[in-house]
Amino acid sequence: MLLAIDVGNTNTVFAIHDGDSFIADWRCATEPQRTADEYFVWLNTLMTLQGLKPDITAVIVSSVVPQVVFNLRLLAHRYFDCRPLVVGKPECRLPVEVRVDADTQVGADRLVNTVGAWRQFGGDLIVVDFGTATTFDVIDSDGAYIGGVISPGVNLSMRALHLAAAALPHVDATKPPQAIGTNTVACMQSGIYWGYVGLIERICREIRHEHGRPMKVVATGGLATLFGQEQGLFDHVDPELTMTGLVEIYQFNGKGA
Repeated sequence: MLLAIDVGNTNTVFAIHDGDSFIADWRCATEPQRTADEYFVWLNTLMTLQGLKPDITAVIVSSVVPQVVFNLRLLAHRYFDCRPLVVGKPECRLPVEVRVDADTQVGADRLVNTVGAWRQFGGDLIVVDFGTATTFDVIDSDGAYIGGVISPGVNLSMRALHLAAAALPHVDATKPPQAIGTNTVACMQSGIYWGYVGLIERICREIRHEHGRPMKVVATGGLATLFGQEQGLFDHVDPELTMTGLVEIYQFNGKGA
């Protein structure tokens, strides 16, 4: 079985793929100091609770936090007796081209999302990923990654608002019942929710204008389902897009799950 690991700035997702589908997934906080032994104890406990045997034979990693990769490599080697495939490393080939400015480093998560989206929905896409940052990835008609947009993430914006303004509380992201808030929390939730709806609509409009062809918009990430409530904002909502991309990349490299 394949263990797919997606390391984000805030959370890390572990998912097991049996060759046909994902059979389990878990999430933990991203902590660079966590050791390979700690990862295994945590993962083995969760697998045991779900009645799964730790018969992992392959590992693929996508990480935007370089400091954690060493211990994830060690986890794969020590406990699963395999060499992990790490997205972004020379030995990891991609089924799509990356057409950006020379010497530009594209985040592994954005490349994985590109592969997953292209395989499922074809080309001429905008992938909106709600993570620590809200990113917009532009995929050409042949599946190539051709650039994008990075804006502050929803939760990051809410945290900054709370920390910078002493009188404003921390609030959760939710769709308010109306735009006009009648209390502080409702005002903040309205500003965040409708503000990001407007941000998404305008950025996608500009990308479509520059691209010059019809484009579909795909949402992924933790808050994709929240903003997916808005009719016409997205063509597809797929919270598991990154994991799908990891499996596609692993199989493209001639591996089997």
